[in-house]
Amino acid sequence: MGRLYIDCREFPSEMACSVAIVADTEKELVDAAVHHAVTVHGEHDTPAFRSEIRNAIHKGTPPVAAPA
Repeated sequence: MGRLYIDCREFPSEMACSVAIVADTEKELVDAAVHHAVTVHGEHDTPAFRSEIRNAIHKGTPPVAAPA
């Protein structure tokens, strides 16, 4: 399948978070991204939030420059 990633820079936040999370499986990536969002950004781990995270997954590795 290849690497998968979620880039926190794609989500508006007051702290301008620059974390990108990379994993080999969707489950591992979603679990790590939800953990980050809950502990750092105060989000709530709900099925709807996990769905939103899944929709933000990209194939490959995160770009060096922030997404436009």
